[in-house]
Amino acid sequence: MAPATSSTSSAITLNVNGEKHHLPIDHRTTLLDALRERLDLTGTKKGCDQGQCGACTVLVDQRRVVSCLSLAVAAEGREITTIEGVAEGDDLHPVQQAFLDLDGYQCGYCTPGQICSAIAVIEEHAAGWPSAVTDDVGPEAGPPPLTPDEIRERMSGNLCRCGAYVSIVRAVARAAGAPAEDPTADTKETAA
Repeated sequence: MAPATSSTSSAITLNVNGEKHHLPIDHRTTLLDALRERLDLTGTKKGCDQGQCGACTVLVDQRRVVSCLSLAVAAEGREITTIEGVAEGDDLHPVQQAFLDLDGYQCGYCTPGQICSAIAVIEEHAAGWPSAVTDDVGPEAGPPPLTPDEIRERMSGNLCRCGAYVSIVRAVARAAGAPAEDPTADTKETAA
C-alpha cells in the first residue's frame, strides 16, 4: 500500500549511489536533509545551510550541486552520488586517494564536499568548460591548462575553515594528472 500523500508531500524515488529509495517526503525537504535524515547518508555535511560553503556538495547527474539549496523532489529520477558512492568497492576514487596522500584535509568536515566538487571540476575541465580565469574561452581553444589558478577558481565554491587549500589544489591536480605547482611561481617571486 502506497503511503498517503497530501498537497504538501509526495511519494518519490531517489536514485542515490546506484540504489533506489522510495519515500514519502514533504515538498520543502532539501536534498541534503533527505540524504542525511531520511537515508542516513551522513557523509554529506550541513555547513552553512545557505549554499555558501560547499560542505553539502553532491553530484546530481554527474554535476555538482549544493544539496542544501536543492529540493529532494527536484532530484527524483536523477542520478545522485554522495561521498559514500564515489569509491569502487574497496578502491578509493583517484580524488579520494589524492586527498589522502597529500593531506587535502585537516578536520575533514568539508572534505566530502571538496571531493565531490573536485570530481566534477576534473570532468568540467576535461569537457573544455572555461572558468573565470581561463584566458581563451573560444571553443576552438580546447580545455585550458589545469593550472593551480584554474583549480583554485573552479573549487572556490568550497570553503575549508582549516585552510588546507594548498594541499587541496595539489590533490585535485594529482587526480587530474595536471602539474601541481605554478610554473611561473619562481618568475613571479623574482619579479616582485
